[in-house]
Amino acid sequence: MTKVHEGRLALPTREDEVAAAGSEFIGGPIGRHARLGGHWLHPVRVVALTAIGMFALGMVQKLPCYNWAWFRGAGSQYTHACYSDIPHLFVARGFADGLTPYFDRIPGDMAYLEYPVLTGLFMEIASWLTPGGGSMQHREQMYWMANAGMLMACAAAIAVCVARTHRSRPWDALLFALAPAYALTATINWDLLAIALTAAGMLAWSRSRTLLAGVLIGLATAAKLYPVLLLGVLFVLCWRAGKWRAFGAAALGAAASWLVVNLPVMLFAWEGWQKFYTFSQERPIDFGSVWLLISQRTGNPLTGANTYATGLTLLLCAGIGLLTLTAPRRPRFAQLAFLVVAVFILANKVYSPQYVLWLIPLAALARPRWRDFLVWQACEVMYFLGIWLYLAYTTSGDKHQGLPPEGYQLAIAVHLLGTLYLCAVVVRDILMPERDVVRRDGSDDPSGGVLDGAGDVFTLSDALRGQRHEEPEQLVEWGAARGG
Repeated sequence: MTKVHEGRLALPTREDEVAAAGSEFIGGPIGRHARLGGHWLHPVRVVALTAIGMFALGMVQKLPCYNWAWFRGAGSQYTHACYSDIPHLFVARGFADGLTPYFDRIPGDMAYLEYPVLTGLFMEIASWLTPGGGSMQHREQMYWMANAGMLMACAAAIAVCVARTHRSRPWDALLFALAPAYALTATINWDLLAIALTAAGMLAWSRSRTLLAGVLIGLATAAKLYPVLLLGVLFVLCWRAGKWRAFGAAALGAAASWLVVNLPVMLFAWEGWQKFYTFSQERPIDFGSVWLLISQRTGNPLTGANTYATGLTLLLCAGIGLLTLTAPRRPRFAQLAFLVVAVFILANKVYSPQYVLWLIPLAALARPRWRDFLVWQACEVMYFLGIWLYLAYTTSGDKHQGLPPEGYQLAIAVHLLGTLYLCAVVVRDILMPERDVVRRDGSDDPSGGVLDGAGDVFTLSDALRGQRHEEPEQLVEWGAARGG
């Protein structure tokens, strides 16, 4: 099958007014007769270098904490907005003492490491790279640096994968590379590992390598739970297109790779292995969630929040499935991936500041428009500042330095509304595909792989009318039929 418009690169400065205005800092929009290509700084390399540069700026933003604030009480790391889990968990989860995650019991209330197995391995490797001499403060600093180096490699991999997923739109990956929330949250936790594997899985799927895509999604799920949601997205898309063999290969690959990573720990350290899942199940409502907002405003502790969160997630995912099967044109893979991860975040019992990283690469592929993206990013930066100032308030005793609960509740509302806004724009693009930026050049689904250009086999509207597609519909280019 011939894909359309693969040889022509989309240039943001020609189709996006915000990108055009921003380009004035480097000489303005690219000219009509500019020579493109042939230079070693092609788009993918520019995006990767930009992502590394922004990551480095994020490290600089953490300098007050690296130098002293992590080690001198809780308040300073919050007032400087440079908190990170990494140095604290080096000691609190036994890495400083040479304990093996999942197998060795940790002194204290947690008992075992509360992260999935692949993330635990990542943390352990970083501890191996940490020098053993010097003071504990020095070791914590070196542990953070070791993790930062590994996470920077993950960030570069994400940038490359996002830039290559849509062949004709590599510059869209600058939305990830230049995202303010990415720079601010990249080294708070270990999320970039799962995000890199997810981005690689989406790239593999876009190249029709369905088994490899499944393997990578399975590994991503072994590092963080949310990537498994992409299998649900592929299920409904393959249902509509009749691509069951492709979905089966992806699902099989995901299950196999997840088991390969998890099974040894499950067999020999069951109690430690299940800690992540029991902790997630038993965790009460926490920072950033809509449930915390409701609880604080009403005074109701919401003891059944786990049931409420699960029910709302399932309901919203069902709505996305209904949207997929009734939309006038089959939604793009990246659009649905963004929506399903967004609703998972919105309905969750907790919203840690670094969770925004899950959405940034997906947003760059789902809705590559700088205006909408920056509106959302502004909301996330406000939340980033809000949570640290609120924690500064709660840890400052009678001084009450920081943001009071009412201000933090406003920050939560801003985060929720910003994410809902971007979701609404993506849904509008699905319902009105002529407004989809990616499809404006006649493309179908550049990240869809076997789905790209495929006809529909099942839609809910036809099923309700009692109709069936005996053969896939003729492949279409936007607005005109084309041969397959």
